[in-house]
Amino acid sequence: MRTVPNLRRRLTAALVGVPVVLTLALAGCAPLTGETEPEPGSAPTASAPSSDAGSDAQGRADQDAQEEADRDAAEKEAAEKKAADEAAAKEQAEQEAAEKKAAEKAKKAEEKADAEKKAEEKAAKEQAEQEAAEKKAAEERDKMLGYGDSGERVLALQQRLQELGYFLQDADGSFGPATQQAVWALQKAAGQYRDGVVGPKTQAALDDGVRPRAHSSSGKAIEIDLDRQLLMTVEGGKVTRIINASSGNGETYEAKGRSYHATTPRGSYAVYMERNGMHESTLELGSMYRPKYFSGGYAVHGSGSIPPYPASHGCVRVSNAAMNWLWDSWGMPKGTPVILY
Repeated sequence: MRTVPNLRRRLTAALVGVPVVLTLALAGCAPLTGETEPEPGSAPTASAPSSDAGSDAQGRADQDAQEEADRDAAEKEAAEKKAADEAAAKEQAEQEAAEKKAAEKAKKAEEKADAEKKAEEKAAKEQAEQEAAEKKAAEERDKMLGYGDSGERVLALQQRLQELGYFLQDADGSFGPATQQAVWALQKAAGQYRDGVVGPKTQAALDDGVRPRAHSSSGKAIEIDLDRQLLMTVEGGKVTRIINASSGNGETYEAKGRSYHATTPRGSYAVYMERNGMHESTLELGSMYRPKYFSGGYAVHGSGSIPPYPASHGCVRVSNAAMNWLWDSWGMPKGTPVILY
């Protein structure tokens, strides 16, 4: 009676276990090979790995190794490309720098060549201008007449001076002291620089017939222009001779223990005393040739030094030749008016 119930219980358990086994098999939790779950308390048994799982693992390892090798190759290639690019860029930069430097050097060389060319052109131009100026100056000098010259041009100069009334006794074609005195007188009358050389300006004064005008209007008189340092003989209000003269220089000087001022007085005077010959100054200031006194110790007298500027102690100097002419030819007796302005 007990056997039937046991059999029934076992059958029920088997029937109940079938769906569980199927469910687990479907879920991958139980083998479908007929292996049974170990009995409780029994030791687990190891199962051998399948060949498909090993193949998959090896494939994954090979794939990983290949991928890593590909990455290394890509990185290496990228590094090599980067290095090549950097080398190319460096080479390009160096080439551009070299080209720039060469261009700058060529530019500097060109600028230097241009500067040298311009300097040469400037020097050549200056040289040409200098040569032209020297040539012109030489031509002007050739046209000029001065002390020591002689010839037909000097003779023509002397004749023109005589024609205008400038004191010059002899026209001999030789430019000596007398001609120099007459040229100084002309330059003074024209208000020119007194160098005694007949250049373009002095020649123009000759051509224009420059002559000073008289201040007196009647009779014979000696007029002395202290500003222009000229002595003139005047007859009836007309100048007949113009003579180079030199008056007081305005300086202070000592004579016989006293101080004097070397000035020539201005005003209207007359000859009151004369000495026919060489006369020594009473103040021991030197010799006076044939003096004509017009006020105190002031006289018109001859001298061996008549520069074109004031140089005396106060008297009016003229050349000895001019003084002889005043005495012997023109006539300058006592009472002759002497007008200084």
